[in-house]
Amino acid sequence: MAAGKQVKRATIAVVGAVVLLVGVALLVLPGPGLLLVLAGLVILASEFPALERHVDPVRDRAMKAAEDSVSSPLRVAGSVVVGLGLVAAGIIWGLRVFPWLPFPGWSTGSSLILSGIVLFALLGWSYRKVSERERGSGRRLD
Repeated sequence: MAAGKQVKRATIAVVGAVVLLVGVALLVLPGPGLLLVLAGLVILASEFPALERHVDPVRDRAMKAAEDSVSSPLRVAGSVVVGLGLVAAGIIWGLRVFPWLPFPGWSTGSSLILSGIVLFALLGWSYRKVSERERGSGRRLD
């Protein structure tokens, strides 16, 4: 295997693994973290065909989770509150407001802020997808 192909394969493996791990971390939040798990699997399957068999089952579950995450105003509000909490926690960590917090500083703070932004992006994507499907079927998203 040529060095360029090895670098490409390693880069895809690292990017896919990072996206997959961020998705797994977001599974504990009320937002659509399974979408990132799916994205990570799709990235990895592009270079590692053995993973392809996991993509369709995860895609089905991810689409169901995306629909569920915006199925009620309470769930959307919960996701927004968690996202705002992540951003606020990131600012608190970054500014070292409480010096007793573990790993104070912007390295931890920025990762918390980024997690909140990812949550908002995935929530918006889920809402848009479900709304488009609801409009196409003639049903309303309430």
